[in-house]
Amino acid sequence: MTLRTIDTGVVAAPMAGGPSTPDLVATVGEAGGFGFLAGGYLTTEQLAAQVAGVWDLSSCPFGVNLFVPDIANRYAVRPGGLAGADRAAAVTAYGQSLLDEAAAVGAQPGDPRPGDTDEWERKLDLVVRERVAAVSFTFGLPSAAVLGELRRAGIESVVTVTDLDEARAALDAGVDGLCVQGAEAGGHRGTLDPTAVPDGSDLVELVAQVRRLAAEARPDDVAILAAGGIATRERADAVRAAGADAVQVGTALLLTPEAGTGLAYRRALGGAAYDSTTVTRAFSGRLGRCLETDFVRRHDEEAPAAYPEVHHVTVPLRRASALAERPDLVALWAGTGWRSARPVPAATVVAGLSR
Repeated sequence: MTLRTIDTGVVAAPMAGGPSTPDLVATVGEAGGFGFLAGGYLTTEQLAAQVAGVWDLSSCPFGVNLFVPDIANRYAVRPGGLAGADRAAAVTAYGQSLLDEAAAVGAQPGDPRPGDTDEWERKLDLVVRERVAAVSFTFGLPSAAVLGELRRAGIESVVTVTDLDEARAALDAGVDGLCVQGAEAGGHRGTLDPTAVPDGSDLVELVAQVRRLAAEARPDDVAILAAGGIATRERADAVRAAGADAVQVGTALLLTPEAGTGLAYRRALGGAAYDSTTVTRAFSGRLGRCLETDFVRRHDEEAPAAYPEVHHVTVPLRRASALAERPDLVALWAGTGWRSARPVPAATVVAGLSR
């Protein structure tokens, strides 16, 4: 099975930080979809255990998503943004602004840890060794050497893109698939440039533009996955009609029993305390769409564009808040269709969005 021939046309998005589990990936695969494990933030050993967990549960093909660190990103990042001492000072100041909130949940802001590679090389070795069906990349465009190694191992490559320039660069690099992420998507915006403000086009329009571009550059050779606020069959059908081979959904799966979504997160999604989503850098330094909480309103404007430093600064607050079942300090990543998420089996979600 290739990404272009997924039975249902439904892909389970990789959701780092806990929601993606071997059970979720295996269940989606057994239902005729295709699931991605989220390799971001895990140690290589943890990711290896999750890969083995999927194999234990299912013989269906699945993929792994990896974050591309800045040092491995071949995309031409635009000049600008904070750097050096200015970046460090901004991150330190941001951490200081969180002290009272951290203390309220018995935590301290974390160590910024600039230059973190998220065990990039070791995870690449792992996915090649395990011969997973596909590897998707977020936050950057990997080198030709990496893409070539995957191709020789029979592994399909997918790169997350948010506009036509990024799609063109990924196509030129020779990737097998594009995950076209619209403005409606929950979680991090997958811009290849960490400081860029992503395209605000409606997902249907963006998919149509990328499909035309792909048809000109590499006809009949590229799989297109569409991600962003897809919560109904009508929306899924519209995106596929615009040129997507499959829809990639994350928020719609957060309340399923197979997902590893925490209790405070589940209650926030299913309750009435929040009434909108917003895009912010407050949790990680990268733009991401989440439920609009008081924490986001207080800190959105002062959060610097410094990933992964800001992520590491806020991790202790988020973990302590989740343990205390206080969702306000948790990164409640959610797409614009979050109200449609239901506590039903993942196979039911797949069936509801199938072509």
